[in-house]
Amino acid sequence: MSRARPLILIPSYNTGPILLETVRAALMLKTPLWLIIDGSTDGSPALAEAFLGPQNPEFRIIFLAGNSGKGAAVLHGLRQAIHAGFSHVLTMDADGQHPAGMIPEFFRISASHPEASIFGRPIFDSAAPALRVNGRKVSNFWVNLETLGWGVDDSLFGMRLYPASDLLAVMESTSHARRFDFDPEVAVRLAWRGVPVINLPTPVRYPTKEEGGISQFRYLRDNALLSWMHFRLFLGFLARAPMLISRGANPLESLSPPSP
Repeated sequence: MSRARPLILIPSYNTGPILLETVRAALMLKTPLWLIIDGSTDGSPALAEAFLGPQNPEFRIIFLAGNSGKGAAVLHGLRQAIHAGFSHVLTMDADGQHPAGMIPEFFRISASHPEASIFGRPIFDSAAPALRVNGRKVSNFWVNLETLGWGVDDSLFGMRLYPASDLLAVMESTSHARRFDFDPEVAVRLAWRGVPVINLPTPVRYPTKEEGGISQFRYLRDNALLSWMHFRLFLGFLARAPMLISRGANPLESLSPPSP
């Protein structure tokens, strides 16, 4: 088997100055990093350009002309990543929620199990909005049903490491998963594909407005999108149920630490 070659992919849309903190922390790991600017209009791309240069030879900025959505931005970078010879991609948000310090642990687990997707399982602190903590339980219920309990502990957390070819295959199998529905839909489709999942407990931070925190989540719009997504996926689950029943459980489920 060829040596794993992982890449960090960070999609960003109007993240503001906190983008600098995110990129700076990730660059300290000296791992290839591509930032995908998804049609930002807030001046943040110019801030990130300060990191370009010989001091960061494996840092690249990809500019998309208009805002296409998180999933579409990841797909754009993913196709280029595979063409450049990367075997795995680690996605993380640009808004300061995901800890760059956890990236080596994602890479370590993936090196032992390159066939697996490594999904972050969020560890919330007291500052986490109750709406976000509790609201995700609905999506988690449906994802576990749609995958017959394949072992996706959190369907919405965006810090994950994927085998690049598997992620591309599931994204090209659908015209959906291009916006806020990206994380839960690809989780379901990877499970249908039989890609093992290992869950990694990962602290999540919600920066305050004073710290530059910003969210693109829109309650009505994005929940409507998730509802439509789960309706579609449930129909897909019904068609696949005999196959899902016959193949058994996630073969690496025992490697995920138990939920508290």
